[in-house]
Amino acid sequence: MTVYNINLGIGWASSGVEYAQAYRSKAFQNRGIDAKFVFMEFISQDNICDLTRNLGFSDDQIIWLYTFFTDQKIAPTTYTLADLKASFHGQLQKIERDKKIVKYHYPDQDVFLTAYLKNEEQDIVHRVEYVSRGNLIRKDFFTYTKSFTEYYTPRDGKAHLYQRRFFNEDGSIAFEEIIDGNSTIYRTKDFIGYSKESLIGHFMQKLQLTASDLVILDRATGTGQAVFRHVKPAKLAVVVHAEHFSENTVSDQSILWNNYYEYQFTNADKVDAFLTATDAQKELLAQQFETYTRHRPKIVTIPVGSLDHLHYPDGHRQPYSLLTASRLADEKHVDWLVKAVIVARKTLPDLQFDIYGAGGQEAKLKEIIETNNAKDYIHLKGHQNLTEVYKTYQLYLTASKSEGFGLTLLEAIGSGLPLIGFDARYGNQTFIQEPYNGYVIPKPENDDEEIIVTAFANKIITLFKEASLDQMHAYSYQLAEKYLTSNVEKQWQSFVEEMTHD
Repeated sequence: MTVYNINLGIGWASSGVEYAQAYRSKAFQNRGIDAKFVFMEFISQDNICDLTRNLGFSDDQIIWLYTFFTDQKIAPTTYTLADLKASFHGQLQKIERDKKIVKYHYPDQDVFLTAYLKNEEQDIVHRVEYVSRGNLIRKDFFTYTKSFTEYYTPRDGKAHLYQRRFFNEDGSIAFEEIIDGNSTIYRTKDFIGYSKESLIGHFMQKLQLTASDLVILDRATGTGQAVFRHVKPAKLAVVVHAEHFSENTVSDQSILWNNYYEYQFTNADKVDAFLTATDAQKELLAQQFETYTRHRPKIVTIPVGSLDHLHYPDGHRQPYSLLTASRLADEKHVDWLVKAVIVARKTLPDLQFDIYGAGGQEAKLKEIIETNNAKDYIHLKGHQNLTEVYKTYQLYLTASKSEGFGLTLLEAIGSGLPLIGFDARYGNQTFIQEPYNGYVIPKPENDDEEIIVTAFANKIITLFKEASLDQMHAYSYQLAEKYLTSNVEKQWQSFVEEMTHD
């Protein structure tokens, strides 16, 4: 029996889906459940091993679609500059090095090689670009061996990718992509396919699934149809990670599903179970299936995160300290929180606000902070492991208007923090129990920034001036006990046993 968890990509600043999978992987390991985590997107900027290890996955849990058809293992990159020099025969004239980039010049062959290192401190090579007669002709990508090569040809003054080859450990070709504009042919020793969907279908068949296997579909974009078509005789579960419908379009007769879930919901009769992270979403989804469809699927609540234990401060929490943690993306609205803290600090001059995370809004946040001379009390802290960080603060802020669960909210209450956020499904309504451990702000129909900022500022002031922080901390700890890892692991084990029982 194996549980296959299917996702698309993974990065350094991963989303809640990848974090949910990481929690799940630990639960499966602790319960002795054989599980694989499958990533379907092409990844070239990093070795996928580094990305998955960063979230706590073990290498033997990972399947990457693009090396699945080879005998390569998921493993760290160990290929060095010395290995590279030894592999290329020619008269080396000059070496140039600038941080993570090293260039080797071979004028006798009119070639230069550019090696991109994993980091500045080590001579570990991630990829090498070969330029001949002024034209990019090849890129080699390395792990403990040469993993794959991209081939280029000059066209209209630019380098055009026309082929990728993925290798076995002995250097033989195991899998190829032949690329012509928007058309791609995929080829292995026993397969030729003309679409990514056909390749995924071939992959599913190669898994040789049985009735005792379980496939958990975390993301279905571009993969859903192939998975649905080839999953049997295994059981299929679909995870609902976010808001699953568009509230503004609901009528008595119709509902507009979230595009990411429309295919799965439309074909709910082929799904053995849907998984939601909160009871509130489970109940609403069941009601909507009954109202708008003929489907009555099984829906199970299992939290997408857990707490190994509760975290208590070693001493006193930093007075008037606030934090938020998320991707710095538009939909997280961290800019509203920054502006709210700036307003609240006029009343509470000791406020300190730390922002953890990375993303596209970082430059915008810096500008707001600098424009308002707030650098002394609002700090961008970047992406960090926050396990032991939450407990040093007094209050957690969130401005997201929709959280399928909210892992950072769970982590915050697991360190006893009260929270302030919108009265929004589903995470906020699960983890913020007003007035016991925080305050909720009515979810705005229109994004009137002035009203929103004022509302957050007022709640911050009220909490510090009128609430009992000790009582709020105690209530958050009490609420968090339900989500201790031992309890969540039992839920996963029961679910897997139910799904895979013959």
